[in-house]
Amino acid sequence: MGECEVVLGIDACPGGWVAVELRDGLFAGASIATGLRSLLQRPGADPGGVVAVDMPLGLLDTGWRRADADAAAVLGRMRGSVFRVPPRAVWQEEQYEAANRRCRELTGAGLSRQSWGLAAKLREANACLADTGGDRLFEVHPEVSLWALNGRTPLPHRKKSWSGQTTRRSLLAAAGIVLPDDLGDAGRAQPDDVLDAAAAAWSAHRIAQGRAGCLPDPPQRDERGRPIAIWY
Repeated sequence: MGECEVVLGIDACPGGWVAVELRDGLFAGASIATGLRSLLQRPGADPGGVVAVDMPLGLLDTGWRRADADAAAVLGRMRGSVFRVPPRAVWQEEQYEAANRRCRELTGAGLSRQSWGLAAKLREANACLADTGGDRLFEVHPEVSLWALNGRTPLPHRKKSWSGQTTRRSLLAAAGIVLPDDLGDAGRAQPDDVLDAAAAAWSAHRIAQGRAGCLPDPPQRDERGRPIAIWY
């Protein structure tokens, strides 16, 4: 028998990060931690396993990322779940007002407070890219993953609604990712964050198998030649 394939899907949640682990494409556990590195370096973790993270990974020096525009285009009426990610210098500011000014200087458009809310975790996730093994991290967007899982059709209901959550759980179960009612400590996370982590894990499995697509295709490259894309 071959070696078991272990992948991880991770979503940011209030107070930290929640992860869903798959083994050979099937649910194998869930965990929650205050820091992303804690999940990546947890005991028993596969140091070479693909990790799909719902957070922008890779920033440009100037202009907007193509990945975000392409993701919004495929999601149609759900496009509001995609944030445009401004250049690196914007995220280096410490306060929203300064970041907003910097964004206008570099792009001609302002930065929403909702986007700025990602700042701390975006910095944390991108710092992990520089760690040993950082190349196993891939950016995903759960709504794009679910769009692909749903036959490249955007889901009709938003993820915080009852219909949205039951649809997402059913789609994942049909793909072999059956989420149990008892997730242990990870059950403290919001339901939509757990579902997002599971969708990210579905994409991680596809990446590990070489079956994933990406937006844009081929990936955009930053000024250092590193790929920037949303994988599904």
